[in-house]
This record gives sequence, C-alpha cells and structure tokens, in this order.
Amino acid sequence: MNWLAITHSLPVSKWYHESTSEWTLDYPPLFAWFEYGLSHVAQHFDKKMLVVQNLGYASPATVLFQRLSVIATDVVFIYAVRECCRSVREEKGSKDLLVRPYFILAALLLWNYGLLIVDHIHFQYNGFLCGILLLSVARHLQGRHLEGAFLFAVLLNLKHIYLYIAPAYGIFLLRSYCFTKDNTDGSVRWSSLSLVRLIALGSIVISVCALSFGPFIAMGQLPQVLSRLFPFKRGLCHAYWAPNIWALYNVVDKALSVLGLRLKLLANLPKASMTGGLVQEFQHSVLPSVSPSATLICTLVSILPAVLSIWRCPRGARGFLRCLVVCALCSFMFGWHVHEKAILMAILPLSVLAVESREDAGIFLMLATTGHYSLFPLLFTATEMPTKVLLILLFTLYSFTSLKKLFRGFLLNTLEVTYLLGLIAVEIICEVVYPLLPWKQTLPFVTLLAKSVYCSLGVSYSFIRLYLSILRPTDKPKEL
Repeated sequence: MNWLAITHSLPVSKWYHESTSEWTLDYPPLFAWFEYGLSHVAQHFDKKMLVVQNLGYASPATVLFQRLSVIATDVVFIYAVRECCRSVREEKGSKDLLVRPYFILAALLLWNYGLLIVDHIHFQYNGFLCGILLLSVARHLQGRHLEGAFLFAVLLNLKHIYLYIAPAYGIFLLRSYCFTKDNTDGSVRWSSLSLVRLIALGSIVISVCALSFGPFIAMGQLPQVLSRLFPFKRGLCHAYWAPNIWALYNVVDKALSVLGLRLKLLANLPKASMTGGLVQEFQHSVLPSVSPSATLICTLVSILPAVLSIWRCPRGARGFLRCLVVCALCSFMFGWHVHEKAILMAILPLSVLAVESREDAGIFLMLATTGHYSLFPLLFTATEMPTKVLLILLFTLYSFTSLKKLFRGFLLNTLEVTYLLGLIAVEIICEVVYPLLPWKQTLPFVTLLAKSVYCSLGVSYSFIRLYLSILRPTDKPKEL
C-alpha cells in the first residue's frame, strides 16, 4: 500500500528516495508505473490509503481494493495457463478428460497452493508476475520467440529477481533463434548467425529497458534506483531462512559454535546474526561469513553448466524450460537474502514438464510438496492453521493421484516417500509438542529453524536430481 501512496502522491523524481517506511520502493521502474496506475483506481475506494504518512492503514475499503486488484490482475495468470495448456504435447491415451495432461496442468497451475497463499492470503501480486513468466514460456513452446523475449523483458523490468533466469533465455535465444542453422559437425559458427534476428531481439530488449529506466537515467538517478533494487545490507538470509544451502550452512555454524563452547575448544566467539529482514550486518561464529559477492559467484558457477548444456546440445524449447527451472533453483539455493516464496519461480514452470515426463513428475512432487510446506510460516496465526493445512493436503493429494494415473504407476521411491511423511512429523512436533515444552519462551525460533533445515534437505535433493537430468546427453522420452 505504501508503494501506491509513493507513486501517487510524490513526483517521479522522489519515488526511489522516499524512506518514510522501512519498506521502500525496491522494484524496477515498470512495477512502479504499475503501482501508479493502480493508485488512480485506488483513489476511488479510499483516498487516505494514498497518503505516504498513513503507514499500516487498513480500512475496509483499502482491504477490498487490495483483494480486488489481485483478483483482477490474475486474469493474466489465467490466460497464461490457458496458453501453456495449449502447448502441452498430447499423445494417444486415456479418453478421460480428468487424466489428460492439459487438464492436469491447468489444475496444478490454477490451484497451486503456494500461489494461493502468497497472493490471496499473504497479499502480493505474484500471480500477475508469474502469469507473464508462464506466458513467455508458452510463446517459446509455440515457436513465437520474439513475443516470448518481449514478455520476458517486460517481466525483468517489473521484478528484477527474474535476472536469475535471464541466462537461460539469453543462451537459448542466441543458440536456437539467432543461429539459423547448424553445421554438419554440430558446431556453431558465426557465419550462421542471423544479424536480422539478433538486431530484432536486441531492439526489443533495449526498447523495454529504455522505456522503464529511461526517465530515471535522464534525471541522473540510475545509481539511486540500483541501490534500492539491490539492498545488500539486508543480510544473507531472510528473517525466516529460505530452505536452501545457506540454511544448512547456518545450522552447521551454529552447531559448531555450541559444540566448541561446550568442549571449551572455542572462546570469545562473535555473536552470530543469522536473520535477515532489516538486520544490517551479518556474520557467522565459526564458518567464514558469506558476502554478497560470494553468493553471486556461487550462483553464476552453478548456473554455468546448465546454460552450457543447452548451448552445446540444444533440445528445443523444452530443453530451455528445464534449464530455466534449474537456473531458478540455482538462484534459490545460493542467492543473497532469498525469500521462501521464490521457490514458486521453479515450481510453476516445472509443472509444465511434470505432465510430459515421468522423471520430471517425480521431481515435481518432491519439490512442490517440500517447497509449499516451507511457506507455512507466512501464515502464522492460529486461525489460519486449518486453512493452510487443508489447502496443502488437497493440492498434494491431487498432485500425487493425478500424476500417478497419468503415468500409470508410483513416481517416488520408498526413501522419498518416507522423507515427505517426515514433513507431517515436523509439523506436529513444531506446532503441538514444542509449545508444551518449558524452554519454548527462551528459544522461540527453534521451530522455524527445524522447518527450514528439514525442507532444505528436500529442496536440495530435488535440485540435484533436476540438475543431473539436464546434463545428460539426451532427454528421456515421455512415458505415458
């Protein structure tokens, strides 16, 4: 709501300088213009929500507007789902509509548990943004590459987190669109590069970026805008650790510090600051502290083999889509100050692959179940507990049963099933058993740590499986 007030009440020159609230405008300019447009509708509901100083203002009209605006912008997501379903490969099989790939895909996307709670309970506009991503993917699956590139350029200028999957787009479009033919030996030579296609592609990207950032460049405010987009002082981890490699790193550091102190092997340890949020400094106690540049290097190094694989061995738009999911997971695993909801950037595109490949379906079930459970702390009140539990159970049950029918068999092994059942045990211990223990008041964050670390294991396992699949010489054929 504060962004609505900033863009509506202040001149453009002050948008990225306003700091009345700690939640400053930290999205790219195109999203700021999106908020500006929404503010002109919001003023007809309650003008007080557009006053910058009214922090935390939540009148009934304001809440109504927020909910209606999310529902209205979800039209983009619904249209994108339709286009993705049209792009799914259909093979002869069951005539039952309920077990057809396109129907299952529509249900997995429209009924996605994570998106439901992030956008419609924990208020956000992620459906709108994910819709543009899926629509871009659908256009590439349909061979409409310039449209796909344009949509992704728009997406980047709406939310810069999608920079992490930009390498997949760049390498795929250069290799499979700009190079018009391969040589007989399979190598790529610059003589086969279509300058017309390269110029067309570059013009699209540059035009969108110029439209978005141009006014701020003209005002000499580009450094200020970039400082808001990349606030590295927020810390390595979010207040609740996203289930990635840094959560495991943090807990190992904590275990080593406790063990070292008890065994009197260590003394005078610095107090670790292991939460992000608005914390300005971060250091570990025993292990080396991680800097923003270190996370960037780790992310780029992890992404490199994936993008090289589609350069050396193009596998069409579906190879690109798998690479996109891998890049999204790389950023989630190794990125700086990762929010747990970023897992949706991998789960949603993976849904498209899940209805076409048995192996991808198994990975999807592991990643979606674990990733969605990791979002539980976003809804932390007792009244929300029945809703979030019921929604995740229904979505997970449908995912397992529908994909099992589609591929005619079990998709997970015993170890994987055992791990997923462990999520139930973790939830019971954290929400039922731990509150009864006497040290609950002195160690209130243990439950968050337990959920984060346990989910990190499942996300890491899914990441490794998916990564190995993209590095294989050929994709496995669809099994229906």
